[in-house]
Amino acid sequence: MLIWINGAFGSGKTQTAHELQRRVADAHVADPELLGYAIRKMLPAPARGDFQDPPQWRAAVVDTLEQAEAAASGPVLVPMTIVRDDYFDEIVGGLRDRGVDVRHYTLAATPETLKRRLRSRVSSLGGWLVGSNETWAIQQIPRCVAALAQDRYATHVPTDGLSTDQVVERIARDAGLQLTRPRLGRARYQARRVAVGIRHIRL
Repeated sequence: MLIWINGAFGSGKTQTAHELQRRVADAHVADPELLGYAIRKMLPAPARGDFQDPPQWRAAVVDTLEQAEAAASGPVLVPMTIVRDDYFDEIVGGLRDRGVDVRHYTLAATPETLKRRLRSRVSSLGGWLVGSNETWAIQQIPRCVAALAQDRYATHVPTDGLSTDQVVERIARDAGLQLTRPRLGRARYQARRVAVGIRHIRL
C-alpha cells in the first residue's frame, strides 16, 4: 500500500508522514522532492525551475515509488504537494494503472491556518534558514487551496484545530493501518518535530 499525503505548503504533510512512520510497523517514507532537487542540481541555473515540470521527474517518481511499494514490508508514505491535474493523473493515476494500491489524502486547512503554520515554522526553525522558502510557500496558498478542494484530490482531511496525532490517527483508521506505538509526550513530540523540520530544510 502507498499512502500519498497531499496538501498545500504548511498543511503538515512531512510531520504527518514521519509520525505515521514512527507509529506504524515497517512504514517507509519516500519523498519525491529528493528526486526533484537532484534533477535541479544537475541542470545549469537557467534551466532550473519547478522541479515537477521536467517529464523525467514525473517518470522517475512513478518508477521509483512502484519499486519502493513492491519492496516494502509495510506502507510507503509519500508527503508531496501536487496540484496540477495532469501531473496528478500522470503520477497517481500511473501508479494505480500499474497495480499499486494508492490511498490519497489531502490535508486541508484554511489559508489563515496555513499562513500561521508557515510563519511558526520560520520562527521555530530559524528565519535565516527557511524564511525565503516560506515566503514563496505563502504565495502558493491560494492556488493550492483552490486546486486541492476538487473531488479529484479526495480523501480530504480537514486539519484546522487538529493535532498531528489526530491527523495520523484519522488517516490510519481510514486506510486500515494498525498503530503499534503510542503518542509521544509533549516535550518529546516537540523535539522530534523540530528535528524532522531541520532535516527537511532545502537550501
